[in-house]
Amino acid sequence: MPEAADASPWRVTLPHSVEAVPLARALVRSALAHLDEPTHSETAELLTAELVANAIQHTTGDHPIELVVELLPTGCQVEVHDGDPAPPGNLTHPGSMPDPWQEDGRGLLLISTLSSACGHRTTDQGKAVWFTLPAV
Repeated sequence: MPEAADASPWRVTLPHSVEAVPLARALVRSALAHLDEPTHSETAELLTAELVANAIQHTTGDHPIELVVELLPTGCQVEVHDGDPAPPGNLTHPGSMPDPWQEDGRGLLLISTLSSACGHRTTDQGKAVWFTLPAV
């Protein structure tokens, strides 16, 4: 098996539906099992679920979502690609604390707080939102 630094990214196309969230979590769990140095799999699954759920909730149409998991010598990077070029909000300063009685509004806060780095970039088809986690 090649070392994690030389491995190709794991890529999967997901449906633009809520069924994509558990599929994305399972792929991240499987990919991280191949790291030489363990990382926080539960955190990676949670943050991935947030990115996928945001892509589904905040993009229109039924264009598929792409999940990319890259295994790095120092941990992992996860990207979620969608067809909307609009930025996802401010990942570096997600704003005020969400209302504790609301069911949503915590995704960007979780991603910016629990990841070692995060951001977004435009792509030819829309955007990619990403985070990295270090090995433990």
